[in-house]
Amino acid sequence: MASTVFAQIPFQSKSLNKSPNTHFVPSFKLPVSLSFKARTALPKRFRIRAGLIEPDGGKLVDLHVAEPERELKKSEAASLPRVKLTEIDLQWVHVLSEGWASPLTGFMREPEFLQTLHFNSLRLDDGSFVNMSVPIVLAIDDSQKANIGESNSVALVDSDDKLIAVLTDIEIYKHPKEERIARTWGTIAPGLPYVEETITNAGNWLIGGDLEVIEPIKFNDGLDRFRLSPIELRQEFERRNADAVFAFQLRNPVHNGHALLMTDTRRRLLEMGYMNPILLLHPLGGYTKADDVPLSWRMKQHEKVLEDGVLDPETTVVSIFPSPMHYAGPTEVQWHAKARINAGANFYIVGRDPAGMGHPVEKRDLYDADHGKKVLSMAPGLERLNILPFRVAAYDKTQGKMAFFDPSRAQDFLFISGTKMRTLAKNKENPPAGFMCPGGWQVLVEYYDSLTPLDKGRTREPVPA
Repeated sequence: MASTVFAQIPFQSKSLNKSPNTHFVPSFKLPVSLSFKARTALPKRFRIRAGLIEPDGGKLVDLHVAEPERELKKSEAASLPRVKLTEIDLQWVHVLSEGWASPLTGFMREPEFLQTLHFNSLRLDDGSFVNMSVPIVLAIDDSQKANIGESNSVALVDSDDKLIAVLTDIEIYKHPKEERIARTWGTIAPGLPYVEETITNAGNWLIGGDLEVIEPIKFNDGLDRFRLSPIELRQEFERRNADAVFAFQLRNPVHNGHALLMTDTRRRLLEMGYMNPILLLHPLGGYTKADDVPLSWRMKQHEKVLEDGVLDPETTVVSIFPSPMHYAGPTEVQWHAKARINAGANFYIVGRDPAGMGHPVEKRDLYDADHGKKVLSMAPGLERLNILPFRVAAYDKTQGKMAFFDPSRAQDFLFISGTKMRTLAKNKENPPAGFMCPGGWQVLVEYYDSLTPLDKGRTREPVPA
């Protein structure tokens, strides 16, 4: 998975469409070099020649300080006011530094914050738009604001006071917490995981500016080899001669229904005329809520899926998407899609209730299950991305395997919910044969075994995989 720098090709980003046309794959956009009308079907096996999709703003942002300049930058930072980063702040520094949020060059100043909050997009200097649906901001409290004073720059340090980055040309502005929560999640109900973790007790001010990251961020958890940056992913896709890249994000273990969706997507792209579509299997690697399977265990399970041949290693790139998870449904799924454009993906698989969760107070889903894919197909700034809504997969009892649901014989299908899957794994029971590869299922059993309740009802912390 080792990669080198990929040379970027400038492009002029597109402005917003004036009509609410969607961009689902049935009307997918052809390369501009072809003269077909937008909705004309391609003949089977028609050869499409396509390079990787260009990043937002025309080039990937790289916010790392060049190695020869690092010592000087550290020396200059020694006299600056310091802001201590939380674990999630550090994850956002990582995201920004590698260009996932291109063309952002740092934590948002107020104009960027307001555009994101109210328009889910940013207007560039040339008048064009790029999608940006979640605020990427850094909160500070009154005492930190006072300590910064009139300084134009601050040093950002981790929990051990190690210098991580310098934030320059700063702007400090009020943190409208209620408005931020309401507009990002569509509710201010108590119990939203990301809100409670990062906003409720955060400072009353936000500080934005340009980031200068001292050196690439490493987590030293045995998974850094999977944390490929957008530049590294693009180089890997080029190395594999990809003429299409389709991204699949998940924060759960991969079962054979997921694999069916991914392999069927590749089949569809081949039928469209692409010669070598490559899958980006891209599990979310930042903050997740407490009841999600931890990243280390998910990555171990994903490796077993490839080892068991459920997915083809030759046409699959497994990498970690470093973003924290908001669970903000239709708003957040736009961020997930936009970031994959910057990584080189021109197709994005979307299913039921993407980035959603149960309502934190009431017994219902927080978001309509279909709104995520509908919003994604119309989102401003995502016109270049082709959306692949997937069909529902379930366990077909007549075939003994996962298959696409056929409502004409609904009685033949068994839907194995996440709750049911977890119950089976906790009880060390096997699911129906064909639901998940044996190696992957064993990883899940081992994970839930590591959570065996202790005396007095307490539960163990998950053991790293």
